[in-house]
Amino acid sequence: MRVSLKDVAAHAGVSIKTVSNVVNNFRHVTPAMRERVQRSIDELGYRPNLTARHLRAGRTGIIALALPELGNPYFAELAAAVIDTAADHDYTVLLDHTGGRREQELLVSQGFRARVIDGLILSPIELETEDLRDRAENVPLVLLGERDYDLPYDHIAIDNVAAARAAVRHLVALGRREIAFIGARRGRNEPAQLRVRGWREELAAAGLAADEGLVAATDGWGHADGAAAMARILDDGKRPDAVFAYNDPMAIGAMRVLHARGLRVPEDIAVVGFDDVVEGRFGAVTLTSVSPDKGAIGRLAVESVLARLGGDAPEPRRIWADYRLAERESTLGRHAAEGHENG
Repeated sequence: MRVSLKDVAAHAGVSIKTVSNVVNNFRHVTPAMRERVQRSIDELGYRPNLTARHLRAGRTGIIALALPELGNPYFAELAAAVIDTAADHDYTVLLDHTGGRREQELLVSQGFRARVIDGLILSPIELETEDLRDRAENVPLVLLGERDYDLPYDHIAIDNVAAARAAVRHLVALGRREIAFIGARRGRNEPAQLRVRGWREELAAAGLAADEGLVAATDGWGHADGAAAMARILDDGKRPDAVFAYNDPMAIGAMRVLHARGLRVPEDIAVVGFDDVVEGRFGAVTLTSVSPDKGAIGRLAVESVLARLGGDAPEPRRIWADYRLAERESTLGRHAAEGHENG
């Protein structure tokens, strides 16, 4: 039998309104009263009807999250952060996979799910500013990622140039001088462009030449792409003493090739990735990586959508999330990394 607010109120000896205030987390309920009602909720096993609550507010209780590649560990971890935060606010997340294709990103951004969602969090790859400027849908939109859109939408990102410079600075400080970059994109890809720019700027700041022959372009961003890019650099007769990869899967692919060629990481070639996915922390050689605060990105995205729905959001703004460089064995070596950064 379903337990109602009336049942909880009778059990706790309070009014239905008081129970409702506790369930909806209203602030003016005293701690003693909140504890009393919560005890009855727990004892009776009451579960609020979230669907009815959202419908009374004219909402569906669903937020859409559209990502370019669900198989990419970074996006999988980011999705988990969004889902967890949404659940804290009694929202369900509907996942859309765009594949980084413009036509799919257009379909999502123009509101083909508008009747079933309250807001959209979108990580675009191929959309242009004009595509989003013409957006007619009123569902709140929050953008993720490093594409630069001069538009009135909240946009959450990290500073890719500064993060890339931090990675290269780390390698230079370790005495590395021939630093390759793998993962420059043949097509337009703003994050890749920004990370290459950071690579160039930090080399210049260190008084080192940026050898464009050490920049390997790829069509994709997976393990195989990183392996192929690393093999291509070595086959061209290049012997860098460090590699900075566009992301962790590419760095892991590169390390596999280095191992197959008899090159040691980091003794012969140090490797740095980007995104700090779980996989990189458990390999035979743990991976040094730029670590965006994925939890904060997910939280900020959901909270931005809900603030728009509540009508109490500030002017649309670009929100910079934090990052750090997680230093591990692929640059420090096993002994130096022990006790320094293992997770």
